[in-house]
Amino acid sequence: MPASLVQTLQQPFVANAVVAGTAIAAIAGLVGFFLVTRGQVFTGDALGHVAFAGAAGALAFGLDLRVGLFAATVGAGVLIGALGRRGRADDVVIGNVLAWVLGLGVFFLAVYTTSGGAGNGTAGITVLFGSIFGLTTQQSTTVVVVAIVVAVLLLLIARPLLFSSLDPEVAGALGVPARWLGILFLALAGVTAGEATQAVGALLLLGLLSAPAATAQRLTTRPFAALPLSAVIAVADTWAGLALSLAVPVLPPSFSIIAVASGAFALAIAASQVRRRVLGARAA
Repeated sequence: MPASLVQTLQQPFVANAVVAGTAIAAIAGLVGFFLVTRGQVFTGDALGHVAFAGAAGALAFGLDLRVGLFAATVGAGVLIGALGRRGRADDVVIGNVLAWVLGLGVFFLAVYTTSGGAGNGTAGITVLFGSIFGLTTQQSTTVVVVAIVVAVLLLLIARPLLFSSLDPEVAGALGVPARWLGILFLALAGVTAGEATQAVGALLLLGLLSAPAATAQRLTTRPFAALPLSAVIAVADTWAGLALSLAVPVLPPSFSIIAVASGAFALAIAASQVRRRVLGARAA
């Protein structure tokens, strides 16, 4: 191993990136599993745009970027869930919220860039593409704490949420509060989107939410096996992406993470097709 790479691995920013990346990937995998299962992947894309609008709003009003980031994503998640049926937002609701927040984002960005206090010209780029190697020790610790809270809450509602996701009519007939579960889930998805934006950015957020979950569901049809597997795959993708970015410095970490996640999904598709052909040949 080159001496320069060894020295890089010993830097605090690498440890912060690994710790924060692990926590973010784990909850992204858990939340992503339910987004894919509930057919709400488009919601993850909308939350990425909301994250940018919220961050731009915070910058325009001179606030901490993360305040606007989390306020916007959580608020949008609750709004999307409240407007949809049984806490499930349809494409019309998401499309309207998406168009609205994009307009707000453009407005806030214009205010920020034309104001005299717009000294940090890289802030918008950081939100769009992430800055996982720029996280401080305090920030990575906060990420871990928030991730633990999200994971615990999500696991507490996992069984009734899965029931209402797979069979909402029967779940409703049996008294499962599907609407409130859906709203709570989308609020947790909003927190996760805010967390993941710090790692991979608003533009690439959807990849971290959807690719590991889709990969897990290609590898197993059992929901409660796919749920933890999705988190494991997301963490592995993040570690591999960080390692690739450190080994090849020209590759941004957000790109590397999503590239690995997409590659793993492609391999899972190929593996499932081969398995299907083998089983078909045996059956014949």
